[in-house]
Amino acid sequence: MYKYLDKVNSPQDIKNMTVDELDLLAKDIRKFLVRSVSQTGGHLASNLGVVELTLALHKVFDSPKDKIVWDVGHQSYVHKIITGRKDNFKNLRQFNGMSGFPKECECEHDIFDTGHSSTSISVAQGLACARDIKKEESDVIAVIGDGSITGGMALEALNHVGYTNTDMIIILNDNEMSIDKNVGGMSRYLSGIIRNSTVNKVKDEVEKILQVSPGGNIISKTANKVKDSIISKFIPQECSFFESIGIKYYGPVDGHNTKEIIEALNKAKSKKGPVLLHVITKKGKGYRYAEEQPDKYHGVSKFDIKSGIKGSNAVSISNQVGQKLSEMANKNENIVAITAAMPSGTGLNIFEKNHPN
Repeated sequence: MYKYLDKVNSPQDIKNMTVDELDLLAKDIRKFLVRSVSQTGGHLASNLGVVELTLALHKVFDSPKDKIVWDVGHQSYVHKIITGRKDNFKNLRQFNGMSGFPKECECEHDIFDTGHSSTSISVAQGLACARDIKKEESDVIAVIGDGSITGGMALEALNHVGYTNTDMIIILNDNEMSIDKNVGGMSRYLSGIIRNSTVNKVKDEVEKILQVSPGGNIISKTANKVKDSIISKFIPQECSFFESIGIKYYGPVDGHNTKEIIEALNKAKSKKGPVLLHVITKKGKGYRYAEEQPDKYHGVSKFDIKSGIKGSNAVSISNQVGQKLSEMANKNENIVAITAAMPSGTGLNIFEKNHPN
């Protein structure tokens, strides 16, 4: 049924695939995800957005020896497919069926029982520290969304990772959305980086110039200082946050360009100390309805693939709350509603519309 997906039962099956074959596999996976989730329900848009990224991770790294820690856990469906669990999707999130999140008891490739959210960087650093104490050799990779990185636990972890200079890789999956559109200072900061996407090109060109030598020797400490000085003159100020706390920044990278992601991951893998790779993805990629309305296709019930999610006459508890709170605020101007940047997920979009201030 699926020319390329049917050949994949473990990460080893994609190791020798070419980039073109991986791109065709990505198409198979998107078809599989839409068909499967339409029958069981589940998290769709977020998983459609990480297909190429997940394939690249399993192409470059050797799971489970190399540890991939997912955050948030509901973007791990493609990881589950690649690690031999595609036949279990018929029972996704069913009683005694496969979990919609990573589960250590379910598979050796699931490193941490991840739910929601902001935990991956601290967990990955703990694993990396344990690796170093035991004098083992492996890579540790934390995958975190642009919404999750605003969480206090994630920010504390970034601070500590930069301080300890731990060898690990942080993948920032930036689709400019959580459940609703992202808001806040970190979101604005990441948007600034995307607008100034010459950062990585400047770094690469400076490194190429300074590394040219008859013997191809690694650049000296003096040359490194020169490189850092040159780069600091060209990198826009808003791109210096990660670098200033001791984490090497690479990106932004097109999260749907398999070749580009693989090259970026190999570069990150070769660096000492912590590296953050900023990957830009599109939530809902490959399924028109999910691309156009990623918030509605974040978590879905069963639906018809051709017509998409149909409206329901049923009123959700969230909508009931939003409606009632809005009615109460009509009579009491002291009522204020607070949401963690997800008004539609909590019914507070109704309140926001009627009481925008």
